[in-house]
Amino acid sequence: MRLKSVVVCVAVVVSGVVSAGWQPEEPAAAPAASDGHERANDGASNKFSVTHHTTTSGGETFDYTVTTGRMVLPDYEGEPRADVFFIAYIRDRDANADAASDNADAADRPITFAYNGGPGSSSVWLHLGALGPKRVDMGPEGFAPKPPYRLLDNEYGWLGFTDLVFIDPVGTGYSRPAEGESKSQFHGLDEDISSVGDFIRLWTTRNERWRSPKFLAGESYGTTRNAGMARYLQDTHGMFLSGIVMISAVLDFHTVRFNDGNDAPYWLFLPTYAATAWYHGALDDDLQATPLREFLDEVEAFAGNDYLVALGKGAAIDADERAGIVRTLSRYTGLSEDYVDRADLRLNISRFTEELLRDEGVIVGRLDSRIRARDADRNGTGPNFDPSMEAIDGPYAALLNDYLRTELGYETDHPYEILTGRVHPWSYDRFTNRYVNVAPRLRDAMLKNRNLRVLFASGYYDLATPYFATDYTIDHLGIDPDLRSNIRTEYYEAGHMMYIREVELARLHDHVASFYAETLTAPAAPQP
Repeated sequence: MRLKSVVVCVAVVVSGVVSAGWQPEEPAAAPAASDGHERANDGASNKFSVTHHTTTSGGETFDYTVTTGRMVLPDYEGEPRADVFFIAYIRDRDANADAASDNADAADRPITFAYNGGPGSSSVWLHLGALGPKRVDMGPEGFAPKPPYRLLDNEYGWLGFTDLVFIDPVGTGYSRPAEGESKSQFHGLDEDISSVGDFIRLWTTRNERWRSPKFLAGESYGTTRNAGMARYLQDTHGMFLSGIVMISAVLDFHTVRFNDGNDAPYWLFLPTYAATAWYHGALDDDLQATPLREFLDEVEAFAGNDYLVALGKGAAIDADERAGIVRTLSRYTGLSEDYVDRADLRLNISRFTEELLRDEGVIVGRLDSRIRARDADRNGTGPNFDPSMEAIDGPYAALLNDYLRTELGYETDHPYEILTGRVHPWSYDRFTNRYVNVAPRLRDAMLKNRNLRVLFASGYYDLATPYFATDYTIDHLGIDPDLRSNIRTEYYEAGHMMYIREVELARLHDHVASFYAETLTAPAAPQP
């Protein structure tokens, strides 16, 4: 095993990653390509495909270079422990610039490391949904398209204001443990943070980007990773970030776990239940005529006051008070008073998605509650599938596999793990017998790096990581008022992947672009 490892290590010397400062040598085994691309088969680690393209983003047309491949991730002694698959998009330098300004541009250009969550998800969703120069055509609303599917130029991609590196954590995409290495060393909260963080350090070093402003962009469990990563990169590698983008965040798991004795999800999910009922026209006429944001202000006030108090009282609640809570919950959710009463005021997510439109024989999505489907099983135990997951699974899988070979020139017969259960069991050892909560890690990172800014992006129709639960987490970070101004929140009339709805994709782009500009031009934070 170790002899093979030595051979793989040699590949690190003869192959490199494209950067703003230099080009990699072409791998000796790379086959010739008729389209002018430098191609690399996946027969060994650290062979990359390098391709050149042009895109238009933010009204500007420019050239960029893509490096696709697997990088050997060594342990502390230099022995390979994993092959990490990545796709790096680097905007080409201005050919008319002089050498001095050219080097300055390379150093000042932001770099963003992006990934999704799961655990067990590849980076395909952010890659081909919002950030990259290509996007899956999901139509204007983001509902399931008809196959065959189309890949579009993404005029809302982020390459106009930042270079991008999409990372597939070990076990997802084409990333795999090295020969003889146990997968368990990667499949856990802290194990995942350290392996992805070590890859970021290695990529940054090889590409001479230590002086570049560095950002993280994560979605769902990727935001859990973000919070831990910010502290890990600072404490372990001395790498201080400029900013973090949290898309559909979950940092404190007690806000989303429907377990006995935990009442938090019931009141934190209520505004999203209400938004969902409003979207599907399940409410009384006066509420349907109320603008969504105004309606949600009313629901939030009830959820955080009367409803929270009622839940806290449990069986000690007065009968008249309970009856009033039942009526209001029914009014805000579109569920019958009888159902709310039988549920003991506690509306579980899986039951809600099935119960809301039961009379129509329709279920609604978890990732995006705007999306509907018919489920063969209507016995009240919860839906058999999530229609919002099924809407995106086929298009993203088909187009990612096609795009890698036909446009990025990366050829392998290995299966690309889009969203896999192979990473389980997932370890949360440090949180045994308590809920996972990485919000304190984000707080610590911000206290140590007072220039760190964070953008939270949340969808009103997201029943996986509800926006009100995210707001609760932010309000309980325990940071001083000066640092609170480093946090920005934005909301979207879509679901977990708000960018599948085109109007919200455009808004997300504009919000993130302005967030980067504000972060990069802000003066240094003063001492407290």
